[in-house]
Amino acid sequence: MMAHTIDSIDCFIISISRDVPYLGPLMDDEKVNSKGYIVRKGNRTIYPTSDRSVVIRITTSDGTIGWGETYGICAPEAVCHIINDLLSPVIIGRDPFEVSVIWEDLYDQMRVRGFTGGFYLDALAAIDIGLWDVCGKITSQPVYNLLGGKRRSKIPAYISGLPRETLAERCELAQHFQAKGYRGFKFAAVVSGEGVVNEMRALREALGPDADIMIDMHWKYTSADAISLISAMQEYNLYFAEAPVAPEDVNGIIDVAQKAHVAIAAGEEWRTVYEASRRIEKRGCSVVQPEMGHTGITQFMRIANLAASSHCKIIPHASIGIGIFQAASLQAAATIQNLPYHEYQHSVFDNNKKYLVTNMECQSGQYIIPDAPGLGVEPSDLFWEVATHVAN
Repeated sequence: MMAHTIDSIDCFIISISRDVPYLGPLMDDEKVNSKGYIVRKGNRTIYPTSDRSVVIRITTSDGTIGWGETYGICAPEAVCHIINDLLSPVIIGRDPFEVSVIWEDLYDQMRVRGFTGGFYLDALAAIDIGLWDVCGKITSQPVYNLLGGKRRSKIPAYISGLPRETLAERCELAQHFQAKGYRGFKFAAVVSGEGVVNEMRALREALGPDADIMIDMHWKYTSADAISLISAMQEYNLYFAEAPVAPEDVNGIIDVAQKAHVAIAAGEEWRTVYEASRRIEKRGCSVVQPEMGHTGITQFMRIANLAASSHCKIIPHASIGIGIFQAASLQAAATIQNLPYHEYQHSVFDNNKKYLVTNMECQSGQYIIPDAPGLGVEPSDLFWEVATHVAN
């Protein structure tokens, strides 16, 4: 095989308008600020009113192009500047097949300064995904083969979010998806105006005994309050409770996991196996939710392997993006054994997939895993209408 080297890296900010803000209509005392953000009062977290992400294009010395993507929900220029200023100059000329070594080298550059998460690690995730795409294209293999081979061609998808104003409307939306073949549903505590226990009860009545119903608690509770709420929902057969306490409250999530008789899910905000190990090894969760847009493929697989060694279920998270890191997540998920579901952000995936050329789909309750070389996705002509190049 001829030698290949990394020749250039280009950054693009993606911005796609939405009819309804992420998570649902604005609630009382929520408003859009001058920069187009809203702060959700339920968890005091800022969100954009458009779908945004950062996409990178890696070009090698022979002209092979790989695509990566990471979070760009807030201040996407920060991620682009890190890539252009700190990361790209270091890896130009490197062999793209050194993908795991490159991740470790870039992580080492800033770890002693405390940059072991946040925007810096998101930037690493984009590069990591792009390099795996390059490797797949050079070898004419889907990424799942480079990771050891796929166990499945389809992955069960659960419905994430019911962005409607009233509880009755949210139940109707869940029933709409149930009729299409979906059997897993997750509702959001942040926008549960009628109360989470009432919403859990109503969804169970609407969907029947065979549906798997989950709650995203959005890190908003103390461990004591989380235990109390989860216990109150237990009689309605809650499938899992996600993110019950603040992200940094390691002892709190362990306490909840030990005292609540429901599976606890966590991992959306983790970037590395180092963050995951402090929770998984102490039995702070039994469902692990790696988010490809934060981890990249290399750390996603390391977290999944750690989770498997502790006999946890792996149910990958899915967030706001154009679909490139979604494809990477499906590629990795195809190789993992104990994986009952993958999250399906229907309000994001369905609207944004037109910006890609791919056979990736989500229909009849199942994801179809893209099978072309690399990630199995390429930008469509429409992509360039929502992409802004951020020059070095």
